[in-house]
Amino acid sequence: MALLLPPSTIRLQRCFNARDGIRRQLRPVVRALPLLRGAPIAVERAPGLRDRRGAVHGAAFLRERRIALDCNAAEFPRIFVHELFHFVWLYAGNPVRHSFEQLLCAELDAGCRGELGWSAEWRKQALTAADIRRRSRRWREYCCESFCDTAAWLYSGVLRHPEFTLAAAFRGGRRAWFANLVQRSLSI
Repeated sequence: MALLLPPSTIRLQRCFNARDGIRRQLRPVVRALPLLRGAPIAVERAPGLRDRRGAVHGAAFLRERRIALDCNAAEFPRIFVHELFHFVWLYAGNPVRHSFEQLLCAELDAGCRGELGWSAEWRKQALTAADIRRRSRRWREYCCESFCDTAAWLYSGVLRHPEFTLAAAFRGGRRAWFANLVQRSLSI
């Protein structure tokens, strides 16, 4: 099992199998990440990347341990961290996922609007009270995307973005939740 200790380039090469051009973009992003451990993840460019809804900037293929990206240099850090945290979500376990769900429920109860990325925001807008109550697939997908968008906001180094629409009061709660999570290393 490889261990990623930012900013070690040697360990960067072991954890992320990437071409040289992508590796240059990864280095500054990896320095800002919390401690991660796990098997290597391949990172590649994939022009024309799409999902069932249309064009996308990135995709995490969890079983293949691969991240595909179709984004420009400015979007790279945010999209890469978002996709990387899909692996963290997968290995986090139910107690961690349920804790994040509780945070999101508290935000919704407080009338929170906005999100820290479009992938979470459009899902949040589509939620119904029944989705939340039943923990429907729609709700669980929103929780995952919100987790990944929050991680991207925290660790990508991008300070401002039009997709960061979550109110400052709620950002503090997310930051505190993640600070508690990353007190130990995270599995990817």
